[in-house]
Amino acid sequence: MQGKKILLCVTGGIAVYKAVALTSKLVQAGAVVKVIMSESARKFVTPLSFQALSRNDVYTDTFEEKHPEVISHIDLADWADLILIAPATANIIGKLANGISDDMISTTLLAATAPVWVAPAMNVHMYDHPAVKRNISILAGYGYQFVEPSEGFLACGYVGKGRLEEPEKIVSLMEDYFHPSKKELAGKTILISAGPTIERIDPVRYLTNRSTGKMGFALAEEASKLGAEVLLVSGVTTLPVPKGVSLYPIESAEDMYKTIMELYPKADAVIKSAAVADYRPVEISDKKLKKKDGELVIQFERTQDILFELGQKADKPFLVGFAAETDHVAEYASGKLKRKNADMIVANDVSAEGAGFAGDTNIVTIFRRDGSIKELPLLSKHDTAKEVLLEIAESLKEGRKE
Repeated sequence: MQGKKILLCVTGGIAVYKAVALTSKLVQAGAVVKVIMSESARKFVTPLSFQALSRNDVYTDTFEEKHPEVISHIDLADWADLILIAPATANIIGKLANGISDDMISTTLLAATAPVWVAPAMNVHMYDHPAVKRNISILAGYGYQFVEPSEGFLACGYVGKGRLEEPEKIVSLMEDYFHPSKKELAGKTILISAGPTIERIDPVRYLTNRSTGKMGFALAEEASKLGAEVLLVSGVTTLPVPKGVSLYPIESAEDMYKTIMELYPKADAVIKSAAVADYRPVEISDKKLKKKDGELVIQFERTQDILFELGQKADKPFLVGFAAETDHVAEYASGKLKRKNADMIVANDVSAEGAGFAGDTNIVTIFRRDGSIKELPLLSKHDTAKEVLLEIAESLKEGRKE
């Protein structure tokens, strides 16, 4: 943290007292801290407390220009290596999600290009309100990172999720961000499938699905960052290939099957996140099908079940499947885990807000062969990918099958 420039935005809630302690911890860790306070925050703690601990001016008013040679909110936005909103109220989350800039904090954030972290703190029912959930989803889609609140006794008297994370934990997360401790997948080869498949009907028509490949590409990028050699087998997408990742482009389910069966012996783990067609036309016309009277009937046949076939291999790698469901998620995911002989299933309800195709966020639950279940909150797809990969890395480290 030595010399890292942290812009701490403090909004109004009883957890402001933790922001004071957080300022002290950041300075002790070597960071340079500047603080912006909302009007509501100043009703709990005075700016003098933050000034004394940060040894810098505290900013409270968009129109109070402390240094005439610069415009304060632009200068602060450009200055920061990282911006942290702690505590973040439902109000500031809502304003940022909707592009409202009516005070020093929201105006500065609208001009910021640095990474933004948000540490919510509020009543458990406020945190669970659909509007707050929607706004968090929007900000996660913008690339904002969230420091999840912890559970415990809240100032309002309720017990539940809504407590601002402890200052020591937040500082630890920042230290890991600026200086990642280790490459958990160094020396490992990870084979990932991504995107949709295309099943041709004739030269101009085909069947496909709504998958964009975002989850698979996020897994590939994060696996590479964690030190793995990454082999990415992907259907047609418009996504850029992540740095350091080897791409194997395919079109149909048959193409994907052949490519994965060729590559899997090289892999320590296979992650099947692609949306592969379950059926394909029995016959593909070599000419465009013309309209005619009556109904058109196309006969379909099953495609190869890649996950199942990998699960039957004597030399199968650690095997992870994805299950995109619209109902009975736990039941279907647990059943898939057993039928496919997989080691882990990552399941999500694609009908839930923030968890469907094409979005930048996801909400998943990890099911393991040993019966354990881990639910992840609403996260960006990259954060979801990293959490899944860390679970895989831990299993590979212990050399166990789930």
